[in-house]
Amino acid sequence: MSPSLSTEDLLRLTVSALMSRTGERQGDLAVGIGQAQAQVSRKQTGRQHWTLDDVDRIAGHYGVRVLDLLAGPTHAVTALPAGRAAADQTLIPLTAAADVPATFTAAPPPLPAPRVQGEAAVPARGGRQGGPCVLCGAPAEDEVEGIPQHLTREECAAATDAAAQHGAEGAVEAEAAPVDPTPDPTPEPEPEPTAAPAPAEPAAAAAPPRRAPGYASSSLVDQINARVRDVLTEHQGDYEEAQAALIKSAIPDVMALFKASRVGGRYEHSEFPPTHEILNKRSQKGADEIWEGRPKWRNREVVAAAKNGEEFEVTALDMNAAYLSALKCWLPIGRLQEDTSGTHNPKKAGVHLITPAEWDHPDLPNPLGNRMEPGELWVTESTLRLLLDVARPVVGKGGDVVRPALAEAPVIHRSLVSGATEALLEKLRRALAEVRKNAIAEGDGITLEYVKSMYSKFVSTIGESSSNRELRRPDMMHIIRSKAFANLWMKAEKARAHGLTVVEISGTDELHVVGDWRKVFPEGRDLNQVKEKRVYMLGGKR
Repeated sequence: MSPSLSTEDLLRLTVSALMSRTGERQGDLAVGIGQAQAQVSRKQTGRQHWTLDDVDRIAGHYGVRVLDLLAGPTHAVTALPAGRAAADQTLIPLTAAADVPATFTAAPPPLPAPRVQGEAAVPARGGRQGGPCVLCGAPAEDEVEGIPQHLTREECAAATDAAAQHGAEGAVEAEAAPVDPTPDPTPEPEPEPTAAPAPAEPAAAAAPPRRAPGYASSSLVDQINARVRDVLTEHQGDYEEAQAALIKSAIPDVMALFKASRVGGRYEHSEFPPTHEILNKRSQKGADEIWEGRPKWRNREVVAAAKNGEEFEVTALDMNAAYLSALKCWLPIGRLQEDTSGTHNPKKAGVHLITPAEWDHPDLPNPLGNRMEPGELWVTESTLRLLLDVARPVVGKGGDVVRPALAEAPVIHRSLVSGATEALLEKLRRALAEVRKNAIAEGDGITLEYVKSMYSKFVSTIGESSSNRELRRPDMMHIIRSKAFANLWMKAEKARAHGLTVVEISGTDELHVVGDWRKVFPEGRDLNQVKEKRVYMLGGKR
C-alpha cells in the first residue's frame, strides 16, 4: 500500500473498487446513498470530503460493515455479500503491495481502446496508455492494488485539465507506430446475419438497473412510515398514545425530513440570516409589518338579494391540505438584499413594499385580501406574483383573450429579495403528499394526523418560534402562508370564470359557491381536489 495514501484517499479507492466489482456507476451509488451524482463525483475526486455519515450510507448500500469498508479495497471487496458482485468480474490474486498479504479482489477494468479523432486522450507516462483513474476517470500510469489511480489530488487535477484541453483541440497524436497514410478502402456493407441471436445473459448477471425518479422520494416516504411503525411498537399498538407521541415529535421529525430532502441539493439555503426590521415582531405577541393577504370576504350583492327574500343554495367547499399545497412556492435561498429598482425579478423572491391598484369587481374578492387601509404596505412574493398575474390578460392557445386584465399592476417601491427557487420544499412536499394519499386510501388515521401535524407545524414554526431552533426564516413563513391564500383566491376566480357565483371566501381553505361546482372542481381528498364541507340555504322567506 502506498504510504502517500490518506485514509480518505483509501476510502475513495475502496468505493471505486466496490463500484467496479458490483458493476455500478456513480449514478447508481448516488441513488443508493441518497445523494446527487455530482456530489459523488466531487467526493471521489477530492473536491469534497466524504463524511462519517457518508461512510455509514456507503457501507449500508453495499451490505458490508463500516470496518470492512475502511479496511481497504481488498478487504471490502471480499466482504461483499454473496450475489452482490457483477457476474462479469473475475477474481485474481492481488500481489501489487508487498506489505499486504495476497488475497483476491476484483480484476481491474481493461485498458480503454485507442480513441479516435475528436475524443480526448492523454498519453500515460513512459510511452504507454494507462487505464482510467478510479478517482477522476483520466488515464493513470500508477496502480494501487491492481487498480489504476493517480496517487495525489494534484495528479488527478492535472490529468483532468489535460483531458479537457486535448478534447477541446479535437485530437491527440498517439505515441505509437507510424500510421500508413494511405486511406483504407471503403468497406463493402456486410450482409445482415441470418443466424439466431445469442441467448441473453441471465437477469441476475446484469448490472443493477437505474430506477427512474418517481413522484416522491421512496427514502423519504419510508422514513415517515418507519417512524409511525416505531412509535406504534414503542407504545405496544396503543393508537391514541402513539398518535399523541407522533404529534408531539412532529416538529423535530419534519425538520429531520426537510434536511434529508435537501441531500443532493444544488445549493445551500440560509437557515439563520439576519432578520430585517420589518420582519421583526413589534412586541412579544404582536405582528411584524408583512401583509399576507388573508381573505375574508362576502359577496354583498348576494347577501343583499338574500335579505330581500331571494333564496340561494350555497355549498361550502374545503380545499384539501392548503398549507401542504402551498409548500410549492417561490422562496428566497439566501439573505435578503435591498432592491430599489422598482421592478420584479422573477428569479428572485422576498418581500416588497408596494402601493396596490384599485379593485373594482364586486363579485370577486380582492386578491390582496381584506385590506381596508389605503397606501403603501409590505407584501410577500406570493401576493405580489398574484397581483401581477391579475394585471395581465390571459391569452388562449389561439391568441384570443380568455380573461382581460382585472386591475392595474401594483407600484413597487422597494424590495428585500434573494435568489429564489420554487423547488426548495418540493421533495418534502411530495413525500408528505404521497404518505397522506396512501394513508387516506388505507384508512390510516394515525399517519394522516401525523402528516398534517408535520406540515402545519413546519409552516407555523419556521418564523420565530421557541419550538423550532433549526430554522428561522420569517420571510419563508409569510410567503408560504400567503401562497395558501393566493391558491384559495385562484379557486374563487376559476369558479366565477366557469359560471359559479362566489358567495364567500375565508380562512385558508374555505370557498362558498352557488351552482354545480362538480363541473368545475374534481371532488375528492387529493391535493388537486376539493370536498364538500356543508350545504346551507341563504335567504328565502321567513
